[in-house]
Amino acid sequence: MEENLLHIKNDVVSLVMDAESLTELNQIYIEFLGRSGILTKELKKLKSVPEEKRPEVGKLANEIKNTIETVISDKKKSLKINKHAERVEKLDITKPGIKPAKGSLHLVTQAIKEISQVFESIGFTRVRYPEVEWDWYAFEALNFPEDHPARDDWETFFIDEKPSEKYGPMILTPHTSSGQVREMINVAKSTHKGQSPSIRMLNLAKCYRRQSDVSHTEMFHQFEGLVVDENITIGHLKGVLEYFVKSFFGSERTSRIRPYQFQFTEPSFEVDISCGICKGKGCKLCKEGWLELGGAGMVHPNVLKAGGIDPEKYTGFAFGWGVERVLMMKEGMNLPDLRLIYSNRIEFLKQF
Repeated sequence: MEENLLHIKNDVVSLVMDAESLTELNQIYIEFLGRSGILTKELKKLKSVPEEKRPEVGKLANEIKNTIETVISDKKKSLKINKHAERVEKLDITKPGIKPAKGSLHLVTQAIKEISQVFESIGFTRVRYPEVEWDWYAFEALNFPEDHPARDDWETFFIDEKPSEKYGPMILTPHTSSGQVREMINVAKSTHKGQSPSIRMLNLAKCYRRQSDVSHTEMFHQFEGLVVDENITIGHLKGVLEYFVKSFFGSERTSRIRPYQFQFTEPSFEVDISCGICKGKGCKLCKEGWLELGGAGMVHPNVLKAGGIDPEKYTGFAFGWGVERVLMMKEGMNLPDLRLIYSNRIEFLKQF
């Protein structure tokens, strides 16, 4: 019996040393010291030990039982101390007591990221040009006559600064189209002789006009696409427009172009997309199944010349639309007033 008791003691000590949780220790205690435990059953055999050896064996049994209880108790204390130390180590007293609410990107920023990803996936390169611009880049180089209404101070923000002898008055850029000329000039300068001045540009920036109503704000965002190369046609323009419409608005939407007049493109088009509510059948919103998206067209030869590119050899197309406008037309947005986007109404903005 003495050998069995010593084996039990060694087994328990070994198991307790390897235990990694209080649950394991409790299981060991029940397995050996519970009512049906291994040590408990062994102690019941004392009755069968010869009477002259019983005191000696009984003493050994009590010592082993006490040893097991002590070992388990010490291990429990050790585990509790270590667990407390881990909690203390993980505690960061610099963290705020009240966790601040998690914010999100502004609705316009989300739209800008999505628009950029659509065009970058088909080879367009994102560029950025000045918001404070010269009249020559914004109007003259884009084929606007001097008496065009867009060039008066009821449409454009003029800056109280001495005009440039070469570029005219300083203004807040009314459209991202001024980036067309700047991009063509930059590419033409860096293109080696005989090399094609290939351009796939997406200019996305803030613009400024003196307009404010449910569909206009004085400051807004536009994205301008420009493609210039040999043998560029209206078919290429239509393909890019259709790709954007289906990628941004959904595969069920489609686009169309219809003749229009812009100073810097010829021929020029207005781009429409099928209504997302009636699916092109006609409803109260769209009347005839189509919604106006923005302008586009083939780059005017005079604009190519201003950008230092030979219009006899190269052609191109361009399009320029408002970020906020295409956002409002996205299915499910239901924005009755563009100015809501720039309001500080948290209950509106936190939806996005």
